Amino acid sequence: MKRVLIVEDDKDIVELVRYNLEKEGYQVASAADGLGALAHVKKSAPDLVILDLMLPKLSGLEVCREVRRDVALNRLPILMLTARGDEADRVVGLEMGADDYVTKPFSPRELVARVKALLRRTEPGGDVEKPLEVGALFIDPAAYRVSRGGTPLTLSTLEFRLLYYLARRPNRVFSRDQLLDAVWGAERFVTPRSVDVYIRRLREKIETDAEQPEYLKTVRGAGYLFEIRA
Repeated sequence: MKRVLIVEDDKDIVELVRYNLEKEGYQVASAADGLGALAHVKKSAPDLVILDLMLPKLSGLEVCREVRRDVALNRLPILMLTARGDEADRVVGLEMGADDYVTKPFSPRELVARVKALLRRTEPGGDVEKPLEVGALFIDPAAYRVSRGGTPLTLSTLEFRLLYYLARRPNRVFSRDQLLDAVWGAERFVTPRSVDVYIRRLREKIETDAEQPEYLKTVRGAGYLFEIRA
């Protein structure tokens, strides 16, 4: 049984989400503030976190940042809740490490669909591909691990999948929509611009200089490629 943690200080929302998730067979726990959420996650990590951005004691963004800093938790799927129209908050949330978002007010059916889709996307595939070694980068799909010059890098599951997809197809340009189809799949809810956020996050982690990337290149007006020089 998959376990979901709801981090939300509105009791009505918590009970609404709890009811609908438990009806689908999920085990649900909740936390009413950011500090309580972090303590819960570190004590017993769930399979997915539904995280409100506006929280007492510690904001959802800070919770997200702390989770992604923890090597033991960096692959934990995070679905954030934002107020409708707060595009800036959504972008910042994705930059901090959230995997998807739902805007308030939301339908319980939509939220459950997002949870199911995110859990499916973050599960390893059945066929394990071979590791890749490109320059200083070593990418191991069996363990979902990446290192640079022998130093482990902390990537979320979706960050890894995006990087591995591009690295397996070097020097080919992919549009945002193509990457969404390949990495997020048909059930995606994030927008094409979200790909920009993920690429930026990856550059900050794998590149020596994120402003002058060695691997993840932008082709203006076309998309992105993983460059391997002859």
